[in-house]
Amino acid sequence: MNELIAIFRRELAGYFATPLAFVFIVIFLFTMGAFTFYMGGYFESNQADLSIFFNFHPWLYLFLIPAISMRLWAEERRTGSIELLLSLPVPLWSAVLGKFLAAWVFSGIALLLTFPVWLTVNYLGDPDNGAVLAGYIGSFLMAGGYLAIGSCLSAITSNQVIAFVISVVVCFLFTVSGLPIVIDFFSGWAPQQVVNTIASFSFLTHSQAITQGVIDLRDFIFFATLIAAWLVACGIVVDMKKAG
Repeated sequence: MNELIAIFRRELAGYFATPLAFVFIVIFLFTMGAFTFYMGGYFESNQADLSIFFNFHPWLYLFLIPAISMRLWAEERRTGSIELLLSLPVPLWSAVLGKFLAAWVFSGIALLLTFPVWLTVNYLGDPDNGAVLAGYIGSFLMAGGYLAIGSCLSAITSNQVIAFVISVVVCFLFTVSGLPIVIDFFSGWAPQQVVNTIASFSFLTHSQAITQGVIDLRDFIFFATLIAAWLVACGIVVDMKKAG
């Protein structure tokens, strides 16, 4: 546990050691505000809620989260510091989990800094703050899912750009798998059980219910299982690269 905390602190401090973290947070907050109040037409909707705000999260995360995850292991491999890290008396699971948690907390900090949007909605109307809180929880879980995928794919290559592109593609597939256009494509030739399985992996399907204030244990289990599975895969990849 001490090793995990040490890696977590090292990684989290690393984000703020350069201006990159602050640039990311500024871009995240600017785009989130612009999408919600301008492109999303919040004021024209005349609704005191944050459904428009949360509806944009999957699409913003699709690019912003891989930008965080691409450096997790690719940078370590590029600089050669991964050999030093793995040669230390640190369990592999501590390194994988510590890096992931640091990135997840960093994305959570960026998400929390959108609180002025929540304050603005309360100033303009009387929203269901319980639903808003559930939306933040759902968004945080979704960010964790994207990060777990990106972390594993970052371990495959030493090139951060390649890690970013692959992560965007894979996360995009998980995002759109439940959309009608995808379901209709598979419904024409695939068994219904296969179609239902594909749809069940959609981030949109699982996050929308939470962001609307509906707390379903199955959605939490989905994200927890997905995060665990991709982190285990990440550990396997890192171990294989070490052995190679």
